Amino acid sequence: MSDDKKLIDDSPIPDTPVLPNQLAGDAVIQFRCHKDIDCFNACCKNIDIMLTPYDILRLKKRLGITSTEFLRQYTEPFEFGRGSVGGVKYKPKEGTNECQFVTEEGCSVYEDRPTACRYYPVGLLSTRRQDENFDRASYALVQEDHCHGHFEDRKLTIDEYREEQGLEEYDEHGRAWRQLILKVKSAGPAIGNMSKTSLKFFFMACYDMDRFREFVKSAGFATTYDIDQATMDEMLADDMALLHFGDRMIRQIMYGEETIALKGDALDKHLERRGDRESVSHENVERPSMAAYEMPVDGEDEKKNK
Repeated sequence: MSDDKKLIDDSPIPDTPVLPNQLAGDAVIQFRCHKDIDCFNACCKNIDIMLTPYDILRLKKRLGITSTEFLRQYTEPFEFGRGSVGGVKYKPKEGTNECQFVTEEGCSVYEDRPTACRYYPVGLLSTRRQDENFDRASYALVQEDHCHGHFEDRKLTIDEYREEQGLEEYDEHGRAWRQLILKVKSAGPAIGNMSKTSLKFFFMACYDMDRFREFVKSAGFATTYDIDQATMDEMLADDMALLHFGDRMIRQIMYGEETIALKGDALDKHLERRGDRESVSHENVERPSMAAYEMPVDGEDEKKNK
């Protein structure tokens, strides 16, 4: 098997039998986007934009709404694979493929635009060999007919373009999530079929921070996990601290990477609440009250579910 075939990738490039030409950060590209270019806003009118957890934190704060409200109004879920964990994409304006945030003047949330928008027309390729436990970053150039920015008289390296677009911060805060997605993809059947509860927990702990915060504040959580008060206070006040904790919980629940201590009597209290002392797995103890969580859906779906 070639090295290329051993790579597991998480790429914004649509699935294709042809492996994209992988570029290093010092590769030189020719590109410039500006308001006077004749294709201005064209890329925003036919979107397929995946959002990272950090993208969602920035955008919900920008809009002054909760993560649950943001997910319901501006996104739609998808699966990374059949029966696998979920991701979220921008939901276009109704009846179109156009971004909800595009205006004649450009992006209305430009300062907080998502990672994929900042990278365009460069694609980040996060790859990992099946025999390695770390990911590699490389890049690809996306050239689409509608984009004329490639004909502008400006050249710069991909690293220079990333710095210009403020991507170092976005990549740093998105790295743990990308590694987690790569881990899920590479594990495949080795972790078995994930339960609906596991999938719902993954979604909440990655994307729905305000609901996850309520979960962390719950009585079931308090009687299960041994968290010091300083850490708890930080998580309740800081979305980023909560996001990092969510990553740890997912790894503990799905992969047994034990970094969060359980209280000594957690199992007994869990059984007491259930009134059931038969055949209890560690999985059940790990997710107090998760059955009540439902992924945010739009108004139409809510009507159908009533």
